[in-house]
Amino acid sequence: MNRFVVGAMALAAIGCAGMAQGADLGYAPRAPYTVYQPLNAYSWAGPYLGGTLGYEWGSVGNNPTKPSGITGGVGAGYNWQNGSPWVFGVEGDINLTGADDTFAPWKFSNPWFGTVRGRAGYAFNNILFYGTGGLAFGELKGMTFGGVSESHTTAGWTLGAGAEFGLAQNWSAKIEYLYVDLDNSNFVVTGAKNDYRFGLVRAGINFHF
Repeated sequence: MNRFVVGAMALAAIGCAGMAQGADLGYAPRAPYTVYQPLNAYSWAGPYLGGTLGYEWGSVGNNPTKPSGITGGVGAGYNWQNGSPWVFGVEGDINLTGADDTFAPWKFSNPWFGTVRGRAGYAFNNILFYGTGGLAFGELKGMTFGGVSESHTTAGWTLGAGAEFGLAQNWSAKIEYLYVDLDNSNFVVTGAKNDYRFGLVRAGINFHF
C-alpha cells in the first residue's frame, strides 16, 4: 500500500513538471508597447514682437508731389493656429519714415504712420503665406517756401500680403507688401484737400514668445 502511494505521488510530480515545461515552451514574451508620434510641426501660435525696415513710395492728392523714402518700425501681434495649417492673427505697428518730395513751392512728407490689421494665412510647416488688411493712420505734412508748414493726422485703410519663414521655433523673418490710403484733409498751404496714398515693401524679423 505504501509503495502504491509513493508511486502515485511520483507520477503526479512528473506530470506537473511536464505541464510546467510545456507551458514554458509555449510562452512568447510580449513586445514592449511603443507610442508612434510624428515629429512636431512648426507652431505659429502665440504672441510675437519684432521690427521692420522697408521703402515706401506714394503720391499726394491734388498736388504734384510724390513722397518716397526709407521706413522703419516696430510691431507686435498674436497668432491662432488650432492644429491645422490655417493661421489667423492680429498685428499692429508704428513706423517712422523719411518719405518726402518737393515740387515747385510745395514740399510734402510722411513723418510717421501706423496700422492695426487682421491676418489670415496658410502654413506649409515653417513657411506661412498670408493676406492682411485693416486700419491705417498717419501724418501728412505740407510746407511752402518761407518755412510755412502744416500737418494733419488722418486715418484710412490698408491691404497687403506677405510671406513669413520660421528660422527657429522662436524666430521668424518676413517680407511684406502693403498699400496704404490715408484720408484727405483741407490744407491751408495748398488751398486744397490733400490725401496720401502709398505702397510699401518691407522686411522684418519677429521673436515668438
